[in-house]
Amino acid sequence: MMNIDIIPCLQDNYSFVVHDIETNTVAVIDPSEFQPVDHFIEKKLKKIDYIFNTHHHFDHTGGNLDLQKKYNAKIIGFEKDEKRIPGINIKLSDNENFKFGSIDFKIFFIPGHTSGHICFYAKNEKVIFTGDTLFSLGCGRVLEGTHLEMLNSLNLIKRLPIDTRIYCGHEYTQKNLDFCIKYEINNNILEEKRKWIMLKLRKKEPTIPVTIKEELNTNIFLRCDIITVKKSLGMENSSEIEIFKKLRDLKDSF
Repeated sequence: MMNIDIIPCLQDNYSFVVHDIETNTVAVIDPSEFQPVDHFIEKKLKKIDYIFNTHHHFDHTGGNLDLQKKYNAKIIGFEKDEKRIPGINIKLSDNENFKFGSIDFKIFFIPGHTSGHICFYAKNEKVIFTGDTLFSLGCGRVLEGTHLEMLNSLNLIKRLPIDTRIYCGHEYTQKNLDFCIKYEINNNILEEKRKWIMLKLRKKEPTIPVTIKEELNTNIFLRCDIITVKKSLGMENSSEIEIFKKLRDLKDSF
């Protein structure tokens, strides 16, 4: 059984503590900073076996070295990012499986936001950690890759089972919601989603996890092949990549 705790870090980051209860194996995913994660671990679990990094950005790796030093944790990342992830011990490749206690994680290479971005997918537990590639109602900026790479990465994720729960790296949901509603004004599911999001935020609760099914119905970046989205942009005859690039450019200045 997998237990996941969401640890708010920095201004709007999320780190995750994953506990395989069967084997008492503990991992931290994308520790933005040391103190909040350490406080939780000291209070609840007393150990960290692994640190998983989805990509090299400091707001996802800032706590690596101090947590590694205190807990003697092994740091896991993508093989192509071995020179950019602080303290990396275990280098994984695309489509590799990693045994985490009794849980099998599949690693997918999902470039676009960075050139070495990966996600961690636990099929049996129906969970995926997407870092800064797929957000609730949004996606990451295209910084080191191409728009086509990012679109392909998103399409890889959206083809997973629809009941897969998505844990992403930031609390960006409200602004992403505003963008989706602006450019898909007749999506009634989005209007219902707004009520749920506002309730969560008023309670100061995370708006994640969400399921792939929810995102397919509401996240405009996963809907670039939908005619209503194309019509809303006045681009009925455009390709999926043309729609994605237009949306990403609009979001960059939103």
